[in-house]
Amino acid sequence: MMGVCEAMAYAKKSGLDPEKVIATLSAGAAGSWSLANLAPRMLQGDTKPGFYIKHFLKDMRIAIESADEMGLDLPGLRLAKKLYDQLADQGMENCGTQALFQWYDHQ
Repeated sequence: MMGVCEAMAYAKKSGLDPEKVIATLSAGAAGSWSLANLAPRMLQGDTKPGFYIKHFLKDMRIAIESADEMGLDLPGLRLAKKLYDQLADQGMENCGTQALFQWYDHQ
């Protein structure tokens, strides 16, 4: 999700047509369900949940605890959780995970 949000933020900020970026990326190795289905919603400001931020945070907490028990450092996961924690602190815990785009879009 972070990669999709960053790609859309980059496209928007650089003046690229985000719809063309989605089409181009979707046709290659960077294609994903999130890119094809959630990126268009991000760009429209649609934060309706398919998967809630609050549930994603729970899953990330479990994964971090498990990784810690194994002595495995997952800095990408920790960063994602930190960003989603910020959204939850702003009252967005009932939004969909694609709402992370708003964090990037308001910089």
